[in-house]
Amino acid sequence: MARNQSKFTNWYQYMAARLAAMGLTMFDADRNLRTATELSKYFYLIDKRHRERARNSIAIAFPDWSPEQVDHVTRESFQHFLRLALEVIHTPREIQHDTWADRITVRNMGPTLEILNARQPAIMLTGHIGNWEVLGYYLAMLGYDIDAIARPIDNPLINDWLLGIREAKGMRIITKFDATERMLQVLNAGGTLGFIADQNAGDKGLFVPFFGRLASTYKSIGLLAMNQNIPVICGYAHRDTPGFSFEMGVVDTIYPEDWANQPDPLYYITARYSRALETMVRMRPAQYLWMHRRWKSRPRHERLGKPLPKALQRNIESLPWMTPKEMEILKHPPVSNPA
Repeated sequence: MARNQSKFTNWYQYMAARLAAMGLTMFDADRNLRTATELSKYFYLIDKRHRERARNSIAIAFPDWSPEQVDHVTRESFQHFLRLALEVIHTPREIQHDTWADRITVRNMGPTLEILNARQPAIMLTGHIGNWEVLGYYLAMLGYDIDAIARPIDNPLINDWLLGIREAKGMRIITKFDATERMLQVLNAGGTLGFIADQNAGDKGLFVPFFGRLASTYKSIGLLAMNQNIPVICGYAHRDTPGFSFEMGVVDTIYPEDWANQPDPLYYITARYSRALETMVRMRPAQYLWMHRRWKSRPRHERLGKPLPKALQRNIESLPWMTPKEMEILKHPPVSNPA
């Protein structure tokens, strides 16, 4: 949506969205999700720009896949995108204190819940994977102190409406802009900050490996973790059936002692949580928003056609999970433009 649009446009969009939501909630969630799956086939055919962007991104991430595999996951990612909007609308009705166990399966979250139960400050992050809205909503419903960082929607009426849905069970939303003071207040009170951590951070971001390509990643999460000496929890909420049903889990938790002796702690934290995000995507490739331009920004040495700088090479080689094969790929990236 365009910024600073007219009040009439804002109200028109808002009323259209509310009427659509009202009509959709007349039917049960599972039925609406089946309808979304069918409608996604038409969006896939019509929206060539996002279709090609998604296909290109998937081909970069999975270079060994056949064109048929790439096309199949591209189609399924369109299904995921359309289903996601409907799931947000249905979440307050479907996830209640007495019904959530019918909709959510929890995996590997024991240590995370121990941190939350002890009211220890922490960062919890995920990516545009599965249904990230459900993850925060579920934890807040259980009574945990969750504040999520989010960019407001340009239409203030739609933004306030969706804000009400997001905060219905106690999760609070912190606007990205001028949020530093409030974030520190949350952590000082023993709360948890939630981030969506897979956005492109521009030319000045920290370039870390992501699916065999360097991806620009924000420094702020790692800096905050270091300054506050708090753990970074990497979690997900994957859809696990065709209906309104999810598997929630944690793939990694990065503790202060993990980065204490690293040569570049900030690079280590950022690279490790990016690796965790990649793991989440590999678990359910069709549930990632491949339409995002994750590799849009390129490091300076690539833009100038120069080899990998020695300092960056040392940082990458210091990562315990890097293999010689992965290092060679990063030294000699494909010549094709990223998505």
